[in-house]
Amino acid sequence: MRKILLLSVGAAGLLAASGGAVAGDIKPLAATCNNCHGVDGVSAGHSMPSIAGLPVKYLTEVMLEWKKGERFSTTMGRLIKGYSDEQITDLAKHYAALPWKPVPQDLKAKWIKEGSFIVDRCSKCHGETGAEPDDDETPRLDGQWAKYMELQLMAYRDKDVKLPHEKMRKTSMKLAEEEVGYLNHYFASAPKATGKKKEEKEEKKDEKKEAKKDEKK
Repeated sequence: MRKILLLSVGAAGLLAASGGAVAGDIKPLAATCNNCHGVDGVSAGHSMPSIAGLPVKYLTEVMLEWKKGERFSTTMGRLIKGYSDEQITDLAKHYAALPWKPVPQDLKAKWIKEGSFIVDRCSKCHGETGAEPDDDETPRLDGQWAKYMELQLMAYRDKDVKLPHEKMRKTSMKLAEEEVGYLNHYFASAPKATGKKKEEKEEKKDEKKEAKKDEKK
């Protein structure tokens, strides 16, 4: 499931700092994100996503979509318009360079188990555990806040909410309401890959290596 994450980059703080931040001096601007996304992009709020360690291309695209009015937001669309594309790119690079840290949270063991049975609905894009997205336009989900992911999935299920990723919308619409909770708790638990999946991944790596060798011949 791509682009599940609809960021909210330090709303009030961003507005206050937008006039003073300049390209090449991104830390003061990034510091304003702490109010919502936590120190170094690790969120302490259930409904606010962690953003540290997410792909730079993903972060950039989401912020630019807000700026262009292509993606729904409660505050970010208005706030991000005050930033240049260069500042947006610098913010994305700053957070992408920080380490991803799964957040500890209370989760339901039964829901985690149920989610493991239907993870194939999401694994093609996000990976079996949510830790290995299939490209740099897709966020990782392992250890992200379950409540946040629930809110975003429910937004995708509402056709009146303006969101650009049609594949994500179609996938979310196919889920039963209880399955939304199961998957969110599963990914939030930062699950580990099974032995079988690890073997499959190693086989794919070997196949790619062989394909590259053939291309060089």
